[in-house]
Amino acid sequence: MGITINVNGKARSAEVDPDTPLLWVLRDQLGVLGPKYGCGVGLCGACTVHVDGTPVRACSTPVEAVGGGQVVTIEGVGQSEVGARVQKAWMELDVAQCGYCQPGQIMSATALLTANPAPTDEDIDAAMGGNLCRCATYVRIRAAIKRAAGQSQEA
Repeated sequence: MGITINVNGKARSAEVDPDTPLLWVLRDQLGVLGPKYGCGVGLCGACTVHVDGTPVRACSTPVEAVGGGQVVTIEGVGQSEVGARVQKAWMELDVAQCGYCQPGQIMSATALLTANPAPTDEDIDAAMGGNLCRCATYVRIRAAIKRAAGQSQEA
């Protein structure tokens, strides 16, 4: 079946079943490789993208659920002011070690700061709790979120 979804501001088409996970449409059909496959059941956050500004797990979201929504991936998040600030803070504080989980981390952090421009540590923990980092860069992740929020901290 042919579907058309808006990805990072561009209409994109693919021939897939409507229940195909959004992650596979993005990666395998459209060549958008930023969202990563981690667990396949929406628990690790490596596949996080935004649909109409809301972070969703692309591995467990059927493409038909996107409908006419706007999908933003790590490749497009820097087009927003908040996303650009988050990416800049990530680089300034050298957050990534292996980097595999970082696209999902950045997507969740951007959604947090868009909804709450001055988060507390508890707000950050709650928003980021579903994003796992095997390298355990959680202290630097929190510091980068605070820096992007204008609450400058070193990791």
